[in-house]
Amino acid sequence: MEIKEVYDLYEKYLDKEICALGWIRKHRKQKEIGFIEISDGTCLKTLQIVYDEKTENFKEIQKIHFGSCIKVFGRLVRKSQQEFEFKATKIELIGDCLEDYPIQPKRHTKEFLREQAYLRPRTTLFTAVFRVRSIASMAIHEFFQSRGFLYLHAPILTASDCEGAGEMFQVTTQDLEKIAETGNADYSQDFFRKKVGLSVSTQFEAETFAQAFSKVYTFGPTFRADHSNTPYHIAEFWQIEPEVAFCDLDGIMDIAEELLKFVIKYVLKHAKDEMEYLDKQSEDGLIEKLTKAMQQEYKRVTYKECIKILQESGKDWEFKPEHGSDIAKEHEKYLTEYFKCPIFITMWPKELKSFYMKQMDDGTVAAADLELPGIGETFGMSQREESYDKLLSRMKELDMKVEEYDWYLKLRLYGTCTRSGFGIGFERLLMYITGMKNIRDVIPYPRTERNCEY
Repeated sequence: MEIKEVYDLYEKYLDKEICALGWIRKHRKQKEIGFIEISDGTCLKTLQIVYDEKTENFKEIQKIHFGSCIKVFGRLVRKSQQEFEFKATKIELIGDCLEDYPIQPKRHTKEFLREQAYLRPRTTLFTAVFRVRSIASMAIHEFFQSRGFLYLHAPILTASDCEGAGEMFQVTTQDLEKIAETGNADYSQDFFRKKVGLSVSTQFEAETFAQAFSKVYTFGPTFRADHSNTPYHIAEFWQIEPEVAFCDLDGIMDIAEELLKFVIKYVLKHAKDEMEYLDKQSEDGLIEKLTKAMQQEYKRVTYKECIKILQESGKDWEFKPEHGSDIAKEHEKYLTEYFKCPIFITMWPKELKSFYMKQMDDGTVAAADLELPGIGETFGMSQREESYDKLLSRMKELDMKVEEYDWYLKLRLYGTCTRSGFGIGFERLLMYITGMKNIRDVIPYPRTERNCEY
């Protein structure tokens, strides 16, 4: 019987013979009695097992190590009106756990647990984090599916660099040692007969489908081969990218705000125990913060206005805020505290944004970043440039290889329309929701520079 079922229906099973399986989280041994807490992962709670000298194999049970997997037979007994315990008649050892088991019943640092990534889901903290991750994933799908979006399975292997930033991991079937010796890679002999990499974004594919289905979204792994060793960057992460036809920048900001509030509400409802635990262990006041974010109206402030606020703040900035310069992490933090809510920073200088964003007459692009308190940029969005001539001109300005984007340009010639979309780094969203301070702690197996374990 699953532990979740025991808690959900304990009145039904009181004083009845049941069987439960799980892994030992605590084992307190006394001379004539013992207490074991087991978890099976079906919920955050553990089930307390009580055994004594009348229990079969009492002495052998007392030798069972912390972390072992056991099967327990017995009766569910009421302790008080709302409390119960499982009085064991028999306990079977299914899988022993060696005494050098790294996850001992003591406090471990998150850094240590990252080194034991294959075992850290067994800790209460990461049980909570990864269940929230699962529930938040479901919330993403619920949101888009209930609003008529098509779920697009976009390719991971791609010949187009959506960001134009040269941060792609290359994929090849060629002999890398031979390439290292000669210094040459002959792509005509490669599997795809061209240079191919792992996708940094599914936006382009989503745009093609949006011009057939109107509303689409992708949700899957993406890859960036950058060298940013910060608590906010990893090389492999999950990204949500909706694309909506007949939608301008204001419309896509509406959808982004609605999505964030929906996910928060969904998680608070479906992961109540986990969120209460994280409120105490991860970030004090987490639930209050999220509830407030769910109820607030988010501010929309232009890039120009933000620079002015930063310049007039009187603060001694590490990176001086100037027109034409990017908005740094310290600026994002100040702005969200200044407005006391999540904010959309809109209408950026075109030089700071990607080539495909709609160009305005004043040198800006119709783009926005949604900045979350404590996290910074989490959503990046824009209205796409629907003019063939403007897009081609911008690509030439940037000295891009236009021929490689021929099909993307042609979208503007075959029934083009106003359309917009955004990308969400799912792990950054999870950091905001769980209160975890490092992106490596909200993904099962983090991939960072010099680190690809497990």
